[in-house]
Amino acid sequence: QVHVVESGGGSVQAGGSLRLSCAASGSIFSIKGMGWYRGAGSQRHLVAGITRDGDANYVDHVNGRFTISRDNAKNTVYLQMNNLKPEDTAVYYCAATVLVRSDSDYEPPVENDYWGQGTQVTVSS
Repeated sequence: QVHVVESGGGSVQAGGSLRLSCAASGSIFSIKGMGWYRGAGSQRHLVAGITRDGDANYVDHVNGRFTISRDNAKNTVYLQMNNLKPEDTAVYYCAATVLVRSDSDYEPPVENDYWGQGTQVTVSS
C-alpha cells in the first residue's frame, strides 16, 4: 500500500508565495514521475511535472513563477509558487507513478498511479 500526502496550502495575497510539499510512503520500490495538478473532476490539469532525473515541465501560465523539485531519498516532491495570482486559486493535487514492492522476492514491482487528497490554495486580490 502506498500513501501520498500533500501539505503547505493556505491563503495569501496576490504577489505572495507558498510552498507545497508531497510525501509518498509505503511499499515503494521507486517513484517515476511526480506532478502537481489543480482543479476538480474533468477540469483537473497538470501544472508541473518532474521525472526521477529532475527534468521538469510546466503549463504555460505558471512558467517562470512556479518551480517543481523533488528529493528522491525522501520520496517527496515540492512546488514553490511565487508571484501568486487570484487565478491560481484551486485545490492542488499531487500524483506519483510508483513502482510498488511485491510481497514476494520472486515477483517484480508493480506500477501504479497514486493521488493525494488535495490541498487548498487561495489567493486574494
